[in-house]
Amino acid sequence: MAIDPAEFKKRRALRQQQREQQQKKRRKLFVRLAIAAGILVACGAAILLLTRQAPEEKPQETVTATQPQQTQEDLTTIHLAAAGDLNITDRVVAAGGGNLDFTNAFLDVAHILANADLTVVNLEGNLCGAPYGSRTVSAPQQLAEALDAAGVDLIQLANSYSINKGISGLADTINGVRAAGMEPLGVYADQSSYREGKGYTICEVQGIRIAMVAFTKGMDGMALPPGSEHCVNVLYTDYDSTYQNVDTQGITQVLQAAQREVPDITIAMLHWGSEFNNTISVSQEKIVKLMQENGVDAIIGTHSHYVQQMTLDEETGNFVAYSLGDFFGDADKAGSEYSVILDLEITKNNVTGEAKITGYSYTPIFTVSEKGTAMKVVRLEPAMKAYEEEFLGRVTQATYDKMVYALERIRARVAGE
Repeated sequence: MAIDPAEFKKRRALRQQQREQQQKKRRKLFVRLAIAAGILVACGAAILLLTRQAPEEKPQETVTATQPQQTQEDLTTIHLAAAGDLNITDRVVAAGGGNLDFTNAFLDVAHILANADLTVVNLEGNLCGAPYGSRTVSAPQQLAEALDAAGVDLIQLANSYSINKGISGLADTINGVRAAGMEPLGVYADQSSYREGKGYTICEVQGIRIAMVAFTKGMDGMALPPGSEHCVNVLYTDYDSTYQNVDTQGITQVLQAAQREVPDITIAMLHWGSEFNNTISVSQEKIVKLMQENGVDAIIGTHSHYVQQMTLDEETGNFVAYSLGDFFGDADKAGSEYSVILDLEITKNNVTGEAKITGYSYTPIFTVSEKGTAMKVVRLEPAMKAYEEEFLGRVTQATYDKMVYALERIRARVAGE
């Protein structure tokens, strides 16, 4: 299924308008302070000039440089942002307060998500109405709307909680994601929808066609009911038990269907591996090989709740991020309170038509959970600097100490150490 590229532009424009309205008062204050500071600087400069003798003017020397004729390769470069697991728990829901406004939860990272050309997040939960929180793993619709306002375009729903509320709950979640202005990945409300979508989504951004696919290792031990076998893309034939037998046929079928669309780049979002475990399994390595052989350029993983290794083969452009960690969750287990937002650079040569992953970077982030304040996700390094410079609203000493350690561990984990 292909998404109209004009729709992405429309969404971005609306989000920009919303962000400008939210920050209007803040900008006015900054402008006033800047004007006052400018007046003081100007007065000081005028006094300084009056007390000094003006230097003798010299004729200005004119230099004429011969500019060499430049040739520039016709390239288009875009950026895809990806964040890890957003876990639906009591404390995550509480971050929205009594009016379920999650704006502040994502405010510090919204510009990173929104400035990318395409942004994807993994939502581990459902949009099935109240009651909300850990017991039902159901999130309020306002959470989806906050993600959309923060710049998210695509929501991975192929994960542990895809059918937590059955196929009808899956359909409600798909509808909720679309009602918020985003597109779900890896799931379908029924067999008819799967036949129409064929297991993939095509996004066209600045003339670059990106095939997005999403798969999960399983659904918390639950099996798809008869007649709904293709409602969730799965990685294993034994997805409801031991996760040992890679579903080579099913994976290949989706990837080959996507390749018939002749995408420039194919990206696979994979919910895989083991929770709270750094080990990369043999079957994961087998899946990487299978996907790369069938046209996948980038694999972006979730589920382990830890940041894991990233690799880029500069010759082929093949990229693998085994896990991005938890984007937003309870942060109650060591290693799950910090993660990254990935920035994947995609470049297309408009002369040759060749496209590949040409680079990547990441922004370390941290879930702040302090007594008396609502949980929120922040950029790790600016938050550390705010503490060091004693800014108002800074984190506590205890949180700062955790951040120092987290930054060190993120760098080591990404490097595979």
